[in-house]
Amino acid sequence: MSFRRVVRQSKFRHVFAQAWKTEHCIDDVRVSRVTWDSPLCAVNPKFIAVIIEAGGGGAFLVVPINKSGRIDQSCPTVCGHLAPVLDIQWSPHDDNIIASASEDNTVKVWQIPDGGLNKPMTEAIVTLEGHSKRVGIIAWHPSALNILLSAGCDNAICVWNVRTGELVYQLNDSHPDIIYSVSWNKDGSALCTVCKDKALRVIDPRRGTVLKVKEKVHEGTRPMRAVFLSNGKILTTGFSRMSERQLALWDTKDLSEPMAVQEMDSSNGVLLPFYDPDTNMVYLCGKGDSTIRYFEITDESPYVHFLSLYSSKEPQRGAGFLCKRGVEVNKCEIARFYKLHERKVEPISMTVPRKSDLFQSDLYPDTASVEPALLAEEWIAGQDAPPLLVSLSGGYSAPTSKLGRDTLRGKPKLASQDSETGTTTSSVSSNAITSTTAAKEHKTEEIHHSRAARETDGNREQPKKEEDLLNELLAEMKALRAVVLAQNQRIELLERQLARIEDGDV
Repeated sequence: MSFRRVVRQSKFRHVFAQAWKTEHCIDDVRVSRVTWDSPLCAVNPKFIAVIIEAGGGGAFLVVPINKSGRIDQSCPTVCGHLAPVLDIQWSPHDDNIIASASEDNTVKVWQIPDGGLNKPMTEAIVTLEGHSKRVGIIAWHPSALNILLSAGCDNAICVWNVRTGELVYQLNDSHPDIIYSVSWNKDGSALCTVCKDKALRVIDPRRGTVLKVKEKVHEGTRPMRAVFLSNGKILTTGFSRMSERQLALWDTKDLSEPMAVQEMDSSNGVLLPFYDPDTNMVYLCGKGDSTIRYFEITDESPYVHFLSLYSSKEPQRGAGFLCKRGVEVNKCEIARFYKLHERKVEPISMTVPRKSDLFQSDLYPDTASVEPALLAEEWIAGQDAPPLLVSLSGGYSAPTSKLGRDTLRGKPKLASQDSETGTTTSSVSSNAITSTTAAKEHKTEEIHHSRAARETDGNREQPKKEEDLLNELLAEMKALRAVVLAQNQRIELLERQLARIEDGDV
């Protein structure tokens, strides 16, 4: 008998990672040197935020996402903290709202004006005080408006209603040591945490109870990370007893044994996991090394499938992960990282090569929108709901934030058009040829409707003329599609040749 190896079918087996060209990077960014193992960067479809070095306090830089080139030393920053900033996170429900955690024991919430800062920002719209030691972790609720979690080196977890500034829940006795990582589940009804005592905990934050505990998730002594997956499983990263970096997958119904464990290498950099619930992929960025590994999580054994590894010459100080609303769907970009060098921010795109210029619905299922599913008061009262979803098929239009504290009060709306100009705005760039083709397709449909109406009315005037026009439009559409495909292939070839020249292969 002859045996044939069966290759697992997946549309993500050939995800291609590529760094952007030098002219599209951001230079002269003095990335923070704090020893806290946070990503140091947060990105959304409007802005890039990076924690930077600041004398006599804490600061982070915020620039529009399309910014490139050198950052002037006089560029305004968000600089209201009295000690170094340790973590920053954009609100999932308003692209102008960002929270920051600091060594000054506070969490502050800021509202960034459209277009970015034109002067230093020192006054936060909300300051949250409740921790007795430095605050190193913050995490917004995935579906409830204005609910923010913070975790500090006082081993406490605080849950805040940002609109009122009220501390609504505080968990002081759940962890005996420093908390390394906190992650909400899909509907925000539970948390998973990992702590210096090497234990994984599943917690109900509203009842203040620990639902599940698994001791010694990873045997090593270095920091761990945990992230809740959309199917209810938990993925952890850490170190083995022999100091090899590991990832493990856990079923919350039974934490006695991991569903899968993979060992990678013996580097000492903490693995920062970035999870994409739309594609069920996990990207692991090693802090202090130069690799990004990516995996696909499935419901069938062996559950965790290694896809590929992106490696570069320079190590990363941290990384920002762009949510799906900000990627370029017409380029089949499924993820984008912003890699922090010592003095540079470098975008890295993850794409799935496709020849067609049409919207790839299998790559882009509906993704989380900015519209919250619940108000803070509804979640506090015990309601749960997964994030509301939005389609990316027509591009995504980010709502314009209104300045002032009132933004924290209402639910932001998805906007397909600018209310003043009436023109459609989108974070997804469009191709002019594709737009022309779409217009011709629309016109072709109109001709079909026109003919049907005339035949219904018994009016069959000039059928030959319409037939000729239809054939002409179809021929022109076919020619345009051929041009688009040819140009795309030519561009890909030239980019590959340029990359080889830059790497010294030619």
